[in-house]
Amino acid sequence: MIVEIVCVGNELLSGITLNTNAHWIAGRVARAGGTVSRVTVVRDELGAISSAVRESLARKPGILITTGGLGATYDDMTLEGVARALRKKVALDKRAAEMLRRSYRRRGLHYRINKTRLKMATIPRGATPIENRVGSAPSVAIDAGAKIFCVPGVPAEMKAVFNDHILSIVKEGVGKFVAKEVNYKVAGVSESMIAPALAKIVDAHPGRAVYLKTHPQGYRKRTPRIRVQLICRGGDKDEVKRRLERISGRLLREINRLGGRLE
Repeated sequence: MIVEIVCVGNELLSGITLNTNAHWIAGRVARAGGTVSRVTVVRDELGAISSAVRESLARKPGILITTGGLGATYDDMTLEGVARALRKKVALDKRAAEMLRRSYRRRGLHYRINKTRLKMATIPRGATPIENRVGSAPSVAIDAGAKIFCVPGVPAEMKAVFNDHILSIVKEGVGKFVAKEVNYKVAGVSESMIAPALAKIVDAHPGRAVYLKTHPQGYRKRTPRIRVQLICRGGDKDEVKRRLERISGRLLREINRLGGRLE
């Protein structure tokens, strides 16, 4: 299950807002066994949005998630950009308009549903609106080969839509999945010293069954420190456990051979 994310917003590219949405989604997808292969961040511009969506779909991910740009203001243009990428028109959707009304009633907001607010219910033709149980603007689902989900940029709203409507599809695409992880804090061994051994281990386990990564922790009294992260993944719990134990043993022997020690 390959997932791509397109984050829309000038604020993400100007240093005003940290892109926590991409970080959160990537973590949830990874824990479910999927892979986020790319995160693209674009400005609030129709051309930028539509080209990013077209380029993503050309790579044929299982799911494409866009975040941001679903509101009522002039610079909220994600849905129009997605529609342009799919060569579709946008139109007022009665289901989305009713979702908008319900969201206001639920929160006790006595807003008049005027043309400006109905912009949030104007979606690509053929799309399915998804009720926003936290905020106002409905999310949108579109089947375009990949499953496209356009979700709000407000983190609480994005998380609700992801958990309610997207996570189950990720898990279904992944199938049975188990992941086990171990981390070793090592002193006296640098990344370059242990790199050849890690490369041999990864080469012996093609695909995504094994993830090995070293994280430099700096030097203390001229002694290098690293953290070695090992994740084993698969469909059989016992096999994943055995693989983790086997590779862990090999790592520990290599650390010892290089003169390192665990902290």
